[in-house]
Amino acid sequence: MSITQPEPAINVRGLHKHFADKPALCDVSLRVQRGEMVALLGASGSGKSTLLRHLSGLHKADAHTESYVEVHGRVVQAGGKLAPDLRRTRAHVAMIFQQFNLVDRLPVMTNVLAGALHRMPLWRGLLRRFPSHELARALTALGRVGMDTCAWQRASTLSGGQQQRAAISRALVQGAEVILADEPIASLDPESSRRVMGLLAELNRELGVTVLVSLHQVDFAFAFCPRTIALRQGRVVYDGPTELLTADRLHELYGTQLAELQGAPRTPAPTPVALHKPPTLQVA
Repeated sequence: MSITQPEPAINVRGLHKHFADKPALCDVSLRVQRGEMVALLGASGSGKSTLLRHLSGLHKADAHTESYVEVHGRVVQAGGKLAPDLRRTRAHVAMIFQQFNLVDRLPVMTNVLAGALHRMPLWRGLLRRFPSHELARALTALGRVGMDTCAWQRASTLSGGQQQRAAISRALVQGAEVILADEPIASLDPESSRRVMGLLAELNRELGVTVLVSLHQVDFAFAFCPRTIALRQGRVVYDGPTELLTADRLHELYGTQLAELQGAPRTPAPTPVALHKPPTLQVA
């Protein structure tokens, strides 16, 4: 009797992308299973951010190619054309960026509630009239990442690490099944970086969220991501266990950049950051 294999969280086949005449992605194919936490490594310009943007439909592949991208069983794009129901797919996919993408002048709570907009009528979002159950959900999400006491502060008053944790809370409110994190710790100090990566790892383990995170810091890939996909000049050159990434492979990927991007890659993993227990809420 044949056993049906579950659909992967991410399925990419033959992805090609040029900017002007310069190739950015060359015949990229990969599969990420549901519930995996995968690092995306490569030197600057290797195609990491471009790949993540194709997965969320922010970039279109080259026209007249057989490029194909599917997330959680839904087509994102095929042959350089975005799927007509892309908004429905995006509701289950959260992008976390290096620069946080929060609205500075708005409270943290309002920024986090943006994750709920796909479930509400447009007028509620425009007037910021959020239902009580969505407010409760947002406060619970902030509590999970230790940010509930900052819920009504302006986003501009937060540190970089706090802003990134707020962005993770927004993904929780969204109900994302896949998180695509584009160098989420590149602008953070080491302690904030450990906390943010620890939170992503906890969400992956406890909630089963699939995480694909691009990193420059090689040691964090070793500490938090069992699997690594590595790009070089727009091509996949390694896809396998992170622990099998040798010094020679890393030097091939990064060259002289390597010393700037890591301490020793096989240092002990940082202590995982425990998720805070959600607070008990009384919302009218």
